[in-house]
Amino acid sequence: MTHEPDLLARRADFPSLERGVHLISHSLGAMPARARELATQYLDEWENDSINAWSTWLPAVRSLGDRIGEVLGVAPGTVAIFNNVSSVQASVASCFTFDGKQFGGRNKIVYDDLNFSTVHYVWQEQVRRGAELCVVKSDGVNAPIDALCEAIDERTLLVPISHVLFRSSAMYDVPKVVARAKEMGAMVLLDCYQSAGTVPLAIEAWGVDMACGGSVKWACGGPGAAYLYVKPSLLPEMRPMSTGWFGHAEPFAFDMGPMRYAEDAWRMIGGTPAIPAVYSARAGWDIIADVGVSAIRDKSLRQTRELRGLVRTRGFQVNTPESDDARGGTICFDFAGAEAVSRELSRRKFFHDYRPRCGLRVSPHLYTTDEEIRRFFEELDQVRASGPSETGKTGGYG
Repeated sequence: MTHEPDLLARRADFPSLERGVHLISHSLGAMPARARELATQYLDEWENDSINAWSTWLPAVRSLGDRIGEVLGVAPGTVAIFNNVSSVQASVASCFTFDGKQFGGRNKIVYDDLNFSTVHYVWQEQVRRGAELCVVKSDGVNAPIDALCEAIDERTLLVPISHVLFRSSAMYDVPKVVARAKEMGAMVLLDCYQSAGTVPLAIEAWGVDMACGGSVKWACGGPGAAYLYVKPSLLPEMRPMSTGWFGHAEPFAFDMGPMRYAEDAWRMIGGTPAIPAVYSARAGWDIIADVGVSAIRDKSLRQTRELRGLVRTRGFQVNTPESDDARGGTICFDFAGAEAVSRELSRRKFFHDYRPRCGLRVSPHLYTTDEEIRRFFEELDQVRASGPSETGKTGGYG
């Protein structure tokens, strides 16, 4: 593609690429060199400006939210920064009482069995507060779109699903799910962790009620800088019980009266933002926004098609949908002895990962060369041919 030379030119922004083959951006994006510079900038501000640094740090939090909003396709001022997606989901859950007095008395939560485990843990525990849980069964690979839509009914309050599923890289047809939810009067909370930065997003245009994710993966921003978008028309109805002083309309008034929520997305935040993570995350989001996710997607689709072919020629089981419009940026595959092979590949700095009921997960990103993909499979073949490692810890390779 014509954009690929421009994308590969950004490899110079990622010095860690010289230390191994990085095919794990679905789990941990490569670190941009500028992340270290920004982290040092934060430390300099802390050291030199002391308490006055807050006048720089808080605008930086808002600025990162707006930068992420560009990638999500939402308006400025609608994205709040959190520490992780678990706290995002918990904040949203705390807005609901499940007592029949809110949101038309709805209490049903609908998602699928391929959802990320932390999302399941949060919503499973809401059953103690009166929520009704409906976990839709899948075939283990594909997003169960039709079954999920069928499960959304007039009792459904929320549909907290992942746009791209971590275990198979299968992708939901978001407009179809949103249309069904709206038909039934339900809300959609879309987890974009496995899509933001590698699949183009149009959260506002799709009519998504809420969206969340983080910076660790395709955004190449490291941990500690998650985010939540709430549709502005919905925001006044969201009154989280899991809250804190930064969710207050005047946090520095230290008011001991009734909670007065901020009018914007900050009402969802709760406690003090993780400023160091805000700084280090900025570099990756800037790169993603600057090069454009559409260009990244074009390259990703070409390379994942080729990657899938390399997997199939070896007779491995592919655990990712084949259609371009049904998958994200990862190819998942399995074979006998895969976990042991995975450990040895990682030891050799061919970075990827292994997940139960999935197999190896391998992901090219904007900075991945075709040569690196070929080298990965050449190394995989060599490891499989070599048998168990000398340590005896890996077992047979199959």
